[in-house]
Amino acid sequence: MKPPWQAETPMEATVFEEVRLQTIFDCCKWDPQVEDVATLANFPLVLNRETWHELTQLAEKLAAETLAAEQEILLQSHLQKHLNLSPAIQKLWQHPSIQTSPKGVRVIRFDFHFTTEGWRISEANSDVPSGYIEASGFTNLVAQCYSQTTPLGNPALALATAIRESVGEGAHVALAHATAYTDDRQVMTYLAQHFQQVGLQTYLISPAQLRWEGGCPLLLNHQSPTSIDFLYRFFPVEWLPNLPKASGWQHLFGSVQIPQCNPTSALITQTKRFPLVWDALKTQLPTWRSLLPETRDPRQVHDLKDEAWVLKPTLGRIGENIGILGVTEKKDWLKIQQSAKQHPEKWVAQRRFEIIPLLTAEGYFYPCIGVYTINGRAAGAYGRLGSRPLIDATAQDVAILTQAQKAVGE
Repeated sequence: MKPPWQAETPMEATVFEEVRLQTIFDCCKWDPQVEDVATLANFPLVLNRETWHELTQLAEKLAAETLAAEQEILLQSHLQKHLNLSPAIQKLWQHPSIQTSPKGVRVIRFDFHFTTEGWRISEANSDVPSGYIEASGFTNLVAQCYSQTTPLGNPALALATAIRESVGEGAHVALAHATAYTDDRQVMTYLAQHFQQVGLQTYLISPAQLRWEGGCPLLLNHQSPTSIDFLYRFFPVEWLPNLPKASGWQHLFGSVQIPQCNPTSALITQTKRFPLVWDALKTQLPTWRSLLPETRDPRQVHDLKDEAWVLKPTLGRIGENIGILGVTEKKDWLKIQQSAKQHPEKWVAQRRFEIIPLLTAEGYFYPCIGVYTINGRAAGAYGRLGSRPLIDATAQDVAILTQAQKAVGE
């Protein structure tokens, strides 16, 4: 099966070094290397426009189905029990007045892989999707080096614009994140630049700095409390119960008057066990069912050593602790398999698909393209290249471009 993309010729070393430095200093990519692996690819992938149109249509359908399923599960506590979520979180969702502000902004990133069976998705990044620096800043810089190409969107700017349209120019936006983590801080610093560019006032904070009055948060600073008009949460929902009770994190699960991105209910479709409740839903999920491989509770798999199955932790991120026989290191695979047997409620088994590798000037790679949707509309692409059929922290970030449209008369 012919891949829908091609790898361009790598940039000259001096050109790429300039792009790399600009990505670090202008786009806040402070960690362009993981151990001995450089995480920025020195060439882009060019995707044809027809394929991009196909992926945007699929992503937008997935987004609509995701939101409908979330709302149904949110109101049915007996279904939540199958998702291995914290009892404290489930209890808060049972509040009778759960609702979110109509001015909220919803961002989801769906990760697509081109396989021997066509396009498949591995997951939905429903809660705190990242990749903005690479999908926006780095990609735009790379596009400038290839005159016949153009980016597929700018998710960072699209997000900033959506928030401004929601709450208006001059609004106070808090970017709540785990401030001790450099990789989180760099994303928030980069997004803050875009938020300020469209006329928003930004505050980079820990969620523990908030205090709540009447369902609305106030930011405690060294001067006086500051009212917040919009809350951008880059702090996983499952971490919230670890915050001091005085921070009022529980308010995010009740009747929240402040607009936010994303609601705590996003955790429902972030968990890999989401497919285990599909058959109990009234919501139809035809796009999800056609793109996500069969997913089971590990107890429903006869032999977890069968190479036809991939083991995934319920709330794993960036490819951590994924077990693929023959791909994951043997010692890690044995630990994962043992954990899945002892604590099956914390894992899922998913049918393995075969990614079609792409030949580049640097060798064969396994591409993944994450398609962002913002308020249900496709907004850009985040590309990664794995040296093996597993996209994890060692995968390279790659710019995904398409052919530039010719001007009328050319």
